[in-house]
Amino acid sequence: MAQEYEQLLLKNQLCFPLYSCGRKIVSAYTPYLKPLGLTYTQYIVFMVLWEKETVNVGQLGSILHLDAGTLTPLLKHLEKDGYITRERSKEDERVTIISITQKGTDLKEKCKDIPQKIVAGNTQLSEEDAAKLYQLLYKFLDD
Repeated sequence: MAQEYEQLLLKNQLCFPLYSCGRKIVSAYTPYLKPLGLTYTQYIVFMVLWEKETVNVGQLGSILHLDAGTLTPLLKHLEKDGYITRERSKEDERVTIISITQKGTDLKEKCKDIPQKIVAGNTQLSEEDAAKLYQLLYKFLDD
C-alpha cells in the first residue's frame, strides 16, 4: 500500500482496538447478566441508580455517555419490569426523574460479584496496567 494511505491501515487505528475491547468486555458480561434478564446497558444504569437512587434522565445520560434516544426505551422497559419509577419534575416538567424501586435495589445483591468475576476471568492486565488504562480511557472520555 502506498505510504500516503498508511493512516487507513486498520492496524494504525486507535478506534479499532477500543471498539473491539468494548465489544469483548460487553460479551464477557453476558453470561452473568443474561440469567438476570439484563443487558450491559441496563446493568450500568443500575450501577448509577444503586449509587445515587434518584437521577434525572439528562444526568444519567451524561454519566453514561448515552443519549435520550438510547435511554428512553431502556428506562420504559425497566419501569414496566418494576425496577424503577419515572416521573416528571415538579419544577420543570420537561425533566424526567428516575428513581430505583426496592426490586431494583434488591437486584444489587445478585450483581455484587460480577465485577470480580469479570476481572478474574477476562483480563490479563496487572493491577498497575489496569489502573493506567482506566486513567487513559477517562482522559479520552473527559476530553
